Amino acid sequence: MKRRISWLAALLAALMMLSPAAQAAELSETQAAVSAGEQAAAPAEDWQLLLVNPWHTLPEEFQVELKTLPNGMQVDQRIYDNLTDMLADCKAAGLCPLVCSAYRSMETQTRLYRNKITRLRAAGYAKDAAVEEAGRWVAVPGTSEHQTGLAVDLVAASYQVLDQNQEKTAEQKWLMEHCWEYGFILRYPTEKCEITGIGYEPWHYRYVGKAAAAALHEDGLCLEEYLETLEAAEKTSEQAKNAGTPLRSPGIFSAVRPQSKN
Repeated sequence: MKRRISWLAALLAALMMLSPAAQAAELSETQAAVSAGEQAAAPAEDWQLLLVNPWHTLPEEFQVELKTLPNGMQVDQRIYDNLTDMLADCKAAGLCPLVCSAYRSMETQTRLYRNKITRLRAAGYAKDAAVEEAGRWVAVPGTSEHQTGLAVDLVAASYQVLDQNQEKTAEQKWLMEHCWEYGFILRYPTEKCEITGIGYEPWHYRYVGKAAAAALHEDGLCLEEYLETLEAAEKTSEQAKNAGTPLRSPGIFSAVRPQSKN
């Protein structure tokens, strides 16, 4: 799927309406069950929009240059400034946000995933049910955004529990309202679970760049929907070009200006 983002595609995306995304398939029991042909592929210039989810694994050639946060955790160095600015402004508002999880290696993700399955089995889940339920909360190794270095889990210092009550904290309310201004999105909203394949997580924030974050915030989209919209816009643009249809019509495009890259 093409991921080349242009100002024309972004404009067309705002003008188009797509049908809802297909129902999520059952989560795989192991990473091997995720098709190698479904691997995410994003050009270097679109690193911000790299799609990693239960159906798109981390590219085999993926590499990330990390930068260490004050608490010792690491993130992709390209998001460091925006992340620290967001946290600083949240603190300036009198709040106390904490990064409780950031970049994870394959080894760390595998350990967390297996531990989740073990806990579910101990709670009485059958093997297959435990694997499926575990995948809703801890991504199958190779399908976790934390492995990209572009995602962080943020909690309130006064409530460091990863559950739905996190959304009630003043820190999360501030972050949900302002994160897009810094290029971040709340990655797994409660109403998008069937599209993202991940249960509601009012603590998981993903960097997508300021332009994309603003568009997702404005239109109420999750990342999967946004990328589908961009793909459809590019396809429409290419079809119009091949058919010789003018891409610029009077009035509609008169006020459009290309957006600078984030």
